[in-house]
Amino acid sequence: MALVTTKEMFAKALKSDYAVGAFNVNNMEIIQGIVEAAQLEKAPLILQVSAGARKYAKPAYLLKLVEAAILDTGLDIALHLDHGEDFEICRKCVDDGFTSVMIDGSKHPFEENIRITKEVVDYAHAHGVVVEAELGKLAGVEDDVKVDVRSATFTDPDEAAEFVERTGVDSLAIAIGTSHGAYKFKGDPYLDFERLKAIHSLIPDTPLVLHGASTVLREFVDKCNQYGGNIPGAQGVPEGMITEATKHGICKVNIDTDLRLALTAEVRKFLAESPAEFDPRKYLGPGRDAIKAMVQHKIRNVLNASGTM
Repeated sequence: MALVTTKEMFAKALKSDYAVGAFNVNNMEIIQGIVEAAQLEKAPLILQVSAGARKYAKPAYLLKLVEAAILDTGLDIALHLDHGEDFEICRKCVDDGFTSVMIDGSKHPFEENIRITKEVVDYAHAHGVVVEAELGKLAGVEDDVKVDVRSATFTDPDEAAEFVERTGVDSLAIAIGTSHGAYKFKGDPYLDFERLKAIHSLIPDTPLVLHGASTVLREFVDKCNQYGGNIPGAQGVPEGMITEATKHGICKVNIDTDLRLALTAEVRKFLAESPAEFDPRKYLGPGRDAIKAMVQHKIRNVLNASGTM
């Protein structure tokens, strides 16, 4: 019943074939749907906040909503900063009470990424906070993360080992073929499992993180479009690939786009069928239920994390 770091969560996941779900949050209904699902599934949980969410909801509101979720459910929850762009935002989140922060220095050259990450690690560890970093660049667009396909690069295994040793980072986000947002693959979906295995073999005690892991379920895209949307034929990561990745050191899987699609599909459906309704509780309630069902599915059928708390 507390805000916790990811240390124990990841240590346990590393010994088994499952991953902890890290779900992006923006408002009360999203948080409620996620935590109710984790409570029912008896699964460990990371709630993460992006730069966009901090601007939209303000950190104080989000922190108090997460504290309320802990009080309501009795869960231990890690509160994580997703894609911190520099030392200052990481420092601010540490000071605000986050238990985990990500410093994303992947846009910088290797040595500069190490320098920035080490600076964050030193500050965060002194305050009992864990740090995630990123090596390699994922393509795609999500909130403030924008990388075109030509700039995307896969993570080099030898560099990953050197990076972890020199920075002391607690977990490492790697690039093996996923991308941010809904539009991931033009051809057949592909994840470089041989690269993943090589990275894991060199740093077996370091929890690895998979960003851009939403599967973009067809049913939610179709429902969004059925009720007034205009989402092209998005193709996400097949769920079986995510499950396979958890067998090779992936301990944390980020999920955001699927939550947005599930919530939006239900809100659009409700308003299309009840156009005279203007009570937010009436249309956000079904959205919250869709989030809950989506997260339960992810925990149980994709991450294999049910009953591991």
